[in-house]
Amino acid sequence: MRVSGVLAAKGATVATISPLATAAEAADTLRLHGVGALVVSPDGSAILGVISERDLVRALAERGGHILHESVTELMTSDVVTCAPEDSLEEIMRTMTSSRIRHLPVTVNGRLSGIVSIGDVVKWRLSQLEDEASQMHSYISTGR
Repeated sequence: MRVSGVLAAKGATVATISPLATAAEAADTLRLHGVGALVVSPDGSAILGVISERDLVRALAERGGHILHESVTELMTSDVVTCAPEDSLEEIMRTMTSSRIRHLPVTVNGRLSGIVSIGDVVKWRLSQLEDEASQMHSYISTGR
């Protein structure tokens, strides 16, 4: 399966946040959207960075509660790894594993067009394994 298939199933809506927002606003936006990461974008299309729950927790542990008043640009990951709709899920699994990241913004012509999370990949992989198990069970039961 390709990234485009995941986006077709789940939708291409991406939770974003302004680079002018604070860490406290990011935490609230993460909660409101029920997501683990936000794309930091001035316009919903350009990608300046990604701020995740992990980024917030690490900064909080390292520097204390005053980080809640800091700009997301001070806490975000600015070296963003992205993928394209035509990338295979196998490819992005390798990318997520080797880069130790859980969210990959999807870009078309350098512009944000979706996001794929590790949860999306796991859901697809479980479905694939269930299909394989069902086919094996059917083959064993019927001999075909």
